[in-house]
Amino acid sequence: MKMKRIIITLLIAMLCLTFVGCGGKTAETPAPTASPQADGESSATIPDDETPADTSADRDKLILGLDASFPPMGYTDEAGNIVGFDIDVAQAVCDKLGWELILQPIDWNANILELNSGNIDCIWNGMTVTAERAEAMSLSVPYMNNEQVIVVMADSEFYTLDDLAGHSLVLQSGSSAEDALNSASDFKASLSAVNALDDNMKVMMEIEQGSSDAALLDSILAEFYITINGAEKYRILDEALATEEYAIGFRKEDVALTNIMNETLKELYANGTLIEISNKWFGTDVFTLS
Repeated sequence: MKMKRIIITLLIAMLCLTFVGCGGKTAETPAPTASPQADGESSATIPDDETPADTSADRDKLILGLDASFPPMGYTDEAGNIVGFDIDVAQAVCDKLGWELILQPIDWNANILELNSGNIDCIWNGMTVTAERAEAMSLSVPYMNNEQVIVVMADSEFYTLDDLAGHSLVLQSGSSAEDALNSASDFKASLSAVNALDDNMKVMMEIEQGSSDAALLDSILAEFYITINGAEKYRILDEALATEEYAIGFRKEDVALTNIMNETLKELYANGTLIEISNKWFGTDVFTLS
């Protein structure tokens, strides 16, 4: 019996050597692996001249990073639930693909860092397409338009950008509103102060309290906020500071995931699912996917 065990052990050892020998040729050029995923899986070292293989589409969940204070795209409601237009669209995508949708609020000012660290799989929350983001991320097709507009109180004396010379402006730090203001250098120079806050709701409260004279923010957010809180209280100036497009941001190497997202968005638009979501939130079709 003892001799039989020894023979079996030797046979197993020989089989192991055989498999190692068969795999040795492949081991000379190790296959690249995907970047770390949100579930903590690590990746092997990739040679400098290799492009990482994108396995990010092989998943059962999607961790969505968002600023949870950006209605109607994604925000926390009175019951403490994260809701919004982008949330509904993301849920429709995940339902079609059989993925679990996980919502992860992040510091919007560090959104690219959050993405590249693996804490989230995508940035999806009314994210404006910029040259910097296109360089740092793999972007989806743009799915809707937006403008950067200036909101003032209805009883104020401000009707044009020139009227705001010598007065203060508030915006969200790290937002595309900040980018738009920096691009409008003459207008920025005419202001007495630019106040940056971490939350778009605080931005609107700032002008309500009189701490700043005007607010610069996305038209989508401004119009939603004004509709909810009383159209008679606010005015949006006719001159927009910038015209933009919204897209979804993925890690630079996650090309397959980006392509799957693009295909699924177009399919859901074609079958009417996304139009229903748009009508729910805006009363019209706001998508630019057709």
